[in-house]
Amino acid sequence: MGNSKQLKIRGILMLLSFFIVLMIIFLPLLPGAGGKKVNGLDYLDNFFNELSKGSAYHIDKQLEDAAHYTGSSFNHTLIMDSPQQALLAANMLNINNLPATVQGGVNLTVDADFGQIMTTILRDADTMYHNNGQAITDKYGVDEMSALYSWYRLQNAMAAKLTGSGAFAQAKFVKKSMTKGVEPAYNYYKVEVKPVREEIFLLIAALVFYVAYTIWYGFGLLYIFEGLGIKIKH
Repeated sequence: MGNSKQLKIRGILMLLSFFIVLMIIFLPLLPGAGGKKVNGLDYLDNFFNELSKGSAYHIDKQLEDAAHYTGSSFNHTLIMDSPQQALLAANMLNINNLPATVQGGVNLTVDADFGQIMTTILRDADTMYHNNGQAITDKYGVDEMSALYSWYRLQNAMAAKLTGSGAFAQAKFVKKSMTKGVEPAYNYYKVEVKPVREEIFLLIAALVFYVAYTIWYGFGLLYIFEGLGIKIKH
């Protein structure tokens, strides 16, 4: 009986301390972007984003591949998601001297060099990846995230049209440039790059804490169950 009581007390104390630490984790105590205080989850989420951003950069390779398509014509009518999206994409293309017109609301007709289209999109993605969104806003007169999303929707329509017309190599490249170029630029926008070697001690500490904290919770439950006479068996 005495041993059961001790196990229950031990388990309760472990779970109680576990939830106290959990509440502290959710308090805005750590430094965040712009001098704001953030909680532990947001801090670590941003920390791991900073570590992973450096390894997510492949735009330079995509630009090299785009150069191989210079001289290849792209003359297609694309179906965009909405009339607003079609107008924005057409405006952005025309700003870069890539002829495009909107017909019938969502129908966007593009008659330009395929390599130049892809190079333009990837260069804007590179600008966003390096957190220079103001340059994109100044260039197109719209919010930088809206501009990059417009390129993404244009590429999506391009990939569908190219696949339907049998231009599988070009379609594959468009999709690859989306996942290797535009998506990382959009998702990592305003995240600073931190080399892993410079943050190795914090990285190890975070991983060790995660493992220890999980075990802590598990043993707390185990002691309570054993104190109640419940045995966990295979």
